[in-house]
Amino acid sequence: MQVLQVQLEVGPDPAEVGRARRWARSRLVGSGIGDDEPLAETLILLISELVTNAVVHTGCPAVLRMLFGGGGGAGEAGTVRVEVADASDCPPRPRHAEGEDTGGRGLELVDGLADRWGWQPEGAGKRIWCEVDRGAPVAAAPAVREVLPKVVVQGGEVCEPPSCVFTNAPGLA
Repeated sequence: MQVLQVQLEVGPDPAEVGRARRWARSRLVGSGIGDDEPLAETLILLISELVTNAVVHTGCPAVLRMLFGGGGGAGEAGTVRVEVADASDCPPRPRHAEGEDTGGRGLELVDGLADRWGWQPEGAGKRIWCEVDRGAPVAAAPAVREVLPKVVVQGGEVCEPPSCVFTNAPGLA
């Protein structure tokens, strides 16, 4: 299978999140995913959340990567993988936002919108990733959920850091 990978270095400034979104949108169009497709909007939201987390919670530069697997057209099968690598070795910590909280919903959104997501160590830091299957129905943005994502690895065993996979696969919730 052919995979196209593109990446962008992101500075430790919250203004970089907007630049990352604009860059990602242009790369999505270049990969055959239309700017107005629901898949593009979902991917841009996922990118925005992951880059924001890296910039806000680490204060370090990050690298945004997008990997396009499978077909070259918007309706074709394949997977789009988004990765954000940063220099912090602190694992992501899903939180549950309450009422008027202005933060704490990012990883809940990632869990609700991505088909799979997780993290793993990378060098002295970590890489957080998510995947969306092309051609699959795109989930609507979820309401804030009462239950945090289930943490699993292959075989259904509970995950322990430093590496975890979070999934929305049927039967694992």
